[in-house]
Amino acid sequence: MNDQSKQDNQRKQDGGPVYTDPSADIERRIEDLLGRMTLEEKASQMLYTSPAIPRLGVPEYNWWNECLHGVARAGRATVFPQAIGLAATFDETLIGRVADAISDEARAKHHAAVRAGNRGQYRGLTFWTPNVNIFRDPRWGRGQETYGEDPFLTARIGRAFVRGLQGSHPKYLKTAACAKHFAVHSGPERDRHRFDAVVTPKDLRETYLPAFHELVEEGVESVMGAYNRTNGEPCNGSRLLLVEILRGEWGFSGHVVSDCWAIRDFHEYHGVTKTEEESAALAVKMGCDLNCGCVFEKLLDAVKQGLLEEQAIDTAVRRLLRTRFRLGMFDPPELVPYASIGEEVIGSDEHRVLARRAAARSFVLLKNNGILPLRSDVRRILVTGPCAADVDALLANYHGLSGRLTTVLEGIATRADEGVTVDYRQGCLLATPNANPTNYALSEAKNADVVVAVFGITTRIEGEEGDSIESSEFGDRTDIALPENQLEYLRALKKCGTPIVAVIAGGSALGLEELHATVDAVLMMWYPGQEGGHAVAEVLFGDVPPSGKLPVTFPRSIEQLPPFDEYSMAGRTYRYMEESPMYPFGFGLSYASFSFSDFRAPARIAVGEELRVECVVKNTGTVPADEVVQLYLTALDLDSTPIASLKGFRRVNLEPNTPHRVAFHLETRDLETIQTDGSRAIMPGRYRVTIGDASPGKRSRELGAAEAVVGEFVIE
Repeated sequence: MNDQSKQDNQRKQDGGPVYTDPSADIERRIEDLLGRMTLEEKASQMLYTSPAIPRLGVPEYNWWNECLHGVARAGRATVFPQAIGLAATFDETLIGRVADAISDEARAKHHAAVRAGNRGQYRGLTFWTPNVNIFRDPRWGRGQETYGEDPFLTARIGRAFVRGLQGSHPKYLKTAACAKHFAVHSGPERDRHRFDAVVTPKDLRETYLPAFHELVEEGVESVMGAYNRTNGEPCNGSRLLLVEILRGEWGFSGHVVSDCWAIRDFHEYHGVTKTEEESAALAVKMGCDLNCGCVFEKLLDAVKQGLLEEQAIDTAVRRLLRTRFRLGMFDPPELVPYASIGEEVIGSDEHRVLARRAAARSFVLLKNNGILPLRSDVRRILVTGPCAADVDALLANYHGLSGRLTTVLEGIATRADEGVTVDYRQGCLLATPNANPTNYALSEAKNADVVVAVFGITTRIEGEEGDSIESSEFGDRTDIALPENQLEYLRALKKCGTPIVAVIAGGSALGLEELHATVDAVLMMWYPGQEGGHAVAEVLFGDVPPSGKLPVTFPRSIEQLPPFDEYSMAGRTYRYMEESPMYPFGFGLSYASFSFSDFRAPARIAVGEELRVECVVKNTGTVPADEVVQLYLTALDLDSTPIASLKGFRRVNLEPNTPHRVAFHLETRDLETIQTDGSRAIMPGRYRVTIGDASPGKRSRELGAAEAVVGEFVIE
């Protein structure tokens, strides 16, 4: 018997269980507590509504919490821009600060709730965020929850968010993050409980898994399985995904949670089991530890029927207890550094300023004929459109609540000088034709110096199954065009002859070809959060130059898209789309202009050697501004590889006429090619490097992107 075992035995004799000793090793604490539980008690802890175990001093805990862009569904919180907007910032540092602020508020709200005796849903510290599914098709209503269509960008933004949520303490987690939905999950919402996402090994490894892998490398505490099947196996009971890849190849040691009621789908829709007991047993055997839903109530029956061994339950509960110990739930609050975060951080001025900064950096200027920023001689502004005064255009899904929600109308009215008249007429409804043939907005438009028309869609049209009350497709869309009634109103506004600035709300790509041709400027604001109105006003009036970049390709119409339910990447996203889009991935204008020059890279490198690439970027405009420098790699001698792949990005702030050298360091895995069998290899041959401010292609230059610098090198 070693010294530590002797100490543990002595502690037991003294009446102090090892698991209550904060100084003891966490694994010994877990084993001590686990060994004291009955089978019934252990099984109960695998429910998302884990009941208290009074005799052991284990409090009840509800694992279901959300914080996609702020602590959600728990009342007051700072509401940051929706995830797709955060991705448009291309700013890992900013994303980390946002997640850090969210986790501060989460800690404060959790401890306040516990003091008040509220341990219910949305009051815990295990957050089912971030969503790192690949937004492969703009018709998917939940694409707004993601970081876009690119695996590299998704992984970088996701890692920063996880770091901000979980903190950097060597012993304690600030909160527990969750990578979801694992894996190959992006609609259709109507069929999510029953469909089989069939993918090639190449697409799986090249597109759908990289972000999950990187979050596991980052130390994400949990992973959530998806509703659907992938290549025949339900994701929450998949040997390939959970056993072979997640825990086998990647060495994931955290816990796996099912999506809500997804295990019930095993027998009700997927048909891979016949009973609840069989479904529960399959999920646990494959490594699903926690059930959001109803099936794990049958775990004891599964054991009695010989479908499941108690040892498998022990393994799952061990993982769940580890998360709770790492969150400090069994330690005195004074020992847990994050427990002292006070309620004053919730919705604080500091977080409000951060929310405004994040919103302004997320906006993407898609067109500008010189009307923006608004001139100082503008004296009359008409603010109009269905999203101008609509808080739904701010909030997105999985949102918190704030008493400081600022619409675009309110932001412009607040920012405009006293000598400027701001008028407002809604003008048209979101997606329903106007019933009244008389529209006073048109006469107001004729008298204005500029019209700011806030068009787009909201979560009433796009979102999760059951959330979007005006959607006939369970939150998805059958068309990406603006609603026809909005286009009719736009045509009427155009006839008034007044310059039009279009501000667009939404969480996904929209078909904006007609709008682009009609208006003088287009600004994509996404779902910008509580400070959205102030941030829009700052950009329109020139206080902050726009600097966001598109994290998704905007097709011209659905005619450019493959069938929604096909998961092959052929023809999808900037990496495989052959047709010319409306707006390309990575595109976004500024009030400044930029140039790229002095490309430097070695002409040849050996297999296994890393690559350093440099160039000079210069602000050739007249105002200081941020630019997002993007590096893309193209294999020139290989078939079935992406047209281009993002391999690096840097956000830099540039004063006018000041050159700045940007260097990128590509690791060996950045140079790997995914083979048809899913294996990775560095392939000899010629490669093209493109560095600019948008993805490579003629369309980027047509819309005003800077001329990129291009170079080639050989791997030999």
